[in-house]
Amino acid sequence: MAAKFDTIIRGGTVATASETFAADVGIRAGRIAALGDDLGAADDVIDARGKLVLPGGIDSHVHFAQPSGPGIVMADDFESGTCAAAFGGNTLVMPFCMQERGTGLRQSLKDYHAKAEGRCHIDVSFHLVISDPTPQVLGQELPALVGEGYTSFKVFMTYADLALTDFQMLEVFSVARETGALVMVHAENDDAIRFLTEKLERAGQTAPKFHATSRPIAVEREATHRAISLAEIADVPVMIVHVSNGEAMEQIRWAQSRGLKVFGETCPQYLVLTAKDLDGLNMEGAKLVCSPPPRDEASQKACWLGLETGVFQTFSSDHCPFRYDDPQGKLTPKGRTSFRWVPNGIPGVETRLPILFSEGVGRGRITLNQFVALSSTNHARMYGLLPRKGAIAIGSDADIAIWDPEREVTISQDLLHHGSDYTPYEGIAVKGWPVTTMVRGRVVTRDGELVGKLGHGEHVARDKSPFAAAVGVPQ
Repeated sequence: MAAKFDTIIRGGTVATASETFAADVGIRAGRIAALGDDLGAADDVIDARGKLVLPGGIDSHVHFAQPSGPGIVMADDFESGTCAAAFGGNTLVMPFCMQERGTGLRQSLKDYHAKAEGRCHIDVSFHLVISDPTPQVLGQELPALVGEGYTSFKVFMTYADLALTDFQMLEVFSVARETGALVMVHAENDDAIRFLTEKLERAGQTAPKFHATSRPIAVEREATHRAISLAEIADVPVMIVHVSNGEAMEQIRWAQSRGLKVFGETCPQYLVLTAKDLDGLNMEGAKLVCSPPPRDEASQKACWLGLETGVFQTFSSDHCPFRYDDPQGKLTPKGRTSFRWVPNGIPGVETRLPILFSEGVGRGRITLNQFVALSSTNHARMYGLLPRKGAIAIGSDADIAIWDPEREVTISQDLLHHGSDYTPYEGIAVKGWPVTTMVRGRVVTRDGELVGKLGHGEHVARDKSPFAAAVGVPQ
């Protein structure tokens, strides 16, 4: 007689975004088929006594295998990036397909899919980056791709080869309004950054620590306000990503209090790092160069408040990895002369959830259910993946992370699986660690070992965000 289930996770405490309860989880054909006691037989039984059984993490802001400029190579491809994500308790990540100027959006997407095909340990779902909003892209390619399940795209307000003008942003926002897509915005004022950078360089202040000086809170606050104003004009929802401080957060709170569909995201670097961490590092400060930069302790407290009170809907890593001791990474020849040329970005996909669990749940700042919402369910809801992803419910994909809430770990590069040669979180002690990660019913990592088969991860097309507002387009 055949077993009733392929797998039963037995004896654990299940937590969702809304409730916590003791139950066994029965899995059949890659999906959750039952929740309850005495579920019967299974081909495989996973003992979860003393453990938490949570929806697998969804990191909706990561960068893998992304073009990064002449002579610079990103440290993670899809194989290493999704491997690290799995060890960090994640079951789906959302990387960015970067449109390079002069290249069509559909061709960029085709090339990016080729990099991912057969190379993923966990599931992926792509955002689009719009850097060249030509009439062809706006009028044909982008609407068609939204219809094919690429229902979110990102625009930049900084970086010379990516920044859009206000007019171009409004054009992109208009397409989002017409198609029901959700727009993500990197909000920093490029002109102000360039002005401050040139001023610092003239004064000989070129070490990596001056990167933070060139991007003060005001450039993020202003751009956040402007992005919200443009979104209000276009009547379109926006997600302001990687918010680093209280002043930018207050712009989002202001918009939300007036009923605007404005959402926010923050990241681990803004909770546990500050600009002072670059002091005394000389060129090693390049390891912490990211945009926006970490701020100060007051900004950390503000970002925690945003997570606690719901101003921020998602908590992502903004994993953007480069090697430090590598001429194709942080130590490019140009990088030795000025912070301006240091590749922006730090690794964090594997450490995102342990940091949030330990510093958030462990210290009583957020509840376990808030942790699940911020780490998984809200991402799925925001980006059109719920209820297939981000939930422990009958019919949902069996994307599950089993956590040992008592396990104590000191974060170290030696423990991690990303392609970078360092971690910005070296030496941080955390309590709570994912010990098993399962994607669509198959175990990918277990007790510190990679047991899943490369290629099990697949690309997931998405529905439109329930928060989008389309004109004349079926929802």
